[in-house]
Amino acid sequence: MQKFPITPAGLQKLKDELNRLIKVERPDNIKAISEARAHGDLSENAEYHAAKEKQSFLGGRIQELQSKIALAEVIDPSKISLNKVAFGAKVKVLDIETDVEYEFILLGPDETNIKEHKISISSPVGRALIGKEVGEIAVVKAPARTIEYEILEISFE
Repeated sequence: MQKFPITPAGLQKLKDELNRLIKVERPDNIKAISEARAHGDLSENAEYHAAKEKQSFLGGRIQELQSKIALAEVIDPSKISLNKVAFGAKVKVLDIETDVEYEFILLGPDETNIKEHKISISSPVGRALIGKEVGEIAVVKAPARTIEYEILEISFE
């Protein structure tokens, strides 16, 4: 399977969620199933069915997190010093058509958060920016229009 890039903070977040699911959520769920069983007839017991459904969800999420952690390739952006856009870069760009500046932080798919301007390196914008240098133009083909971003600044923090 293919490794995927993640920051140390992103990996810790995945580990924290896994730990919470295993040590808190799953035991609580087991207790809920036991209590629902005690209510009798399982065929018409909504609490039991809801608890079993949650058990299935928790099992799937735990497995998914374990897989992601195993395949994670930890990259610390603060130790990168490149003149080109790469994983972990904070990139300031100018939309040439609208004359609006944006700032993006390029991260792995599990760390994206559009409100914090954190985008995936595999997103259309991320793919267009990767490998570009200050002064170059990145072209993003979006459904509404083709966007041209001029790279103004690149930093790694």
